[in-house]
Amino acid sequence: MQIANGIHMLELEVPIMGRTNVIHPVLLSDNNSAVLIDTGYPGNYPLISQAFDKAHVPLEQLKTIIISHQDIDHIGSLPTFLSEMPGKLTVLASQLEKPYIEGEKMLIKVTPEAIERAVASLPADVSPEWRKAFRTNLENPPKGQVHGILEDGEVLPISGGLQVILTPGHTPGHLSFYHRPSKTLIAADALVVAEGQLLGPIPAYCSDYEQAKHSLKKFASYDIETVICYHGGLFNVNPSARIAELAAEL
Repeated sequence: MQIANGIHMLELEVPIMGRTNVIHPVLLSDNNSAVLIDTGYPGNYPLISQAFDKAHVPLEQLKTIIISHQDIDHIGSLPTFLSEMPGKLTVLASQLEKPYIEGEKMLIKVTPEAIERAVASLPADVSPEWRKAFRTNLENPPKGQVHGILEDGEVLPISGGLQVILTPGHTPGHLSFYHRPSKTLIAADALVVAEGQLLGPIPAYCSDYEQAKHSLKKFASYDIETVICYHGGLFNVNPSARIAELAAEL
């Protein structure tokens, strides 16, 4: 979906354990160059390629990938992009997330206990082979080289100006972004949309819930007309007022 000139919200329908999970990476483009924010789950490279086609942006124009944070559904297809487009991509992330994305440190939410819970939650009819593969994927999450570090407040010369907003809490170095020309907040996982309503961070998915709530206050200084959430997609019903309401609940 084109949000404004130079910014598209992608919509990836990903089948996971018998249900469909919809996620929303963001594509920015201008002057024959494209930037992708987040890469979906492992195996989503073909879906993202199709989404580029739908947005009428050739995949060959992709020059930069920004990873908002370390979770598997955001870094999942990064290794494939790097292998399919060798030497053509610059990967950017925050300093705090870099060692996790590169595999130097284990993802903070993928603890042995979390792996056991995830495996135990699999349906009873899942084959032993698939169960083993599922565990192996969790124990060996995707990784890829980060070439550059994004700083809080930095404005990238992308599609008219993309401001970096450090919003820790969901993970320690989680990033959100503000697209100046369209007044669009790319919230990543700092906010979610559920049943048409904009909601704050979900406690169960945060490394530090109190910090995640506090990060919402950083959005108050921005004139926001549209919000894109990785989970839930688009929200454009007086979003600044709704975000202020959420921040006031702290």
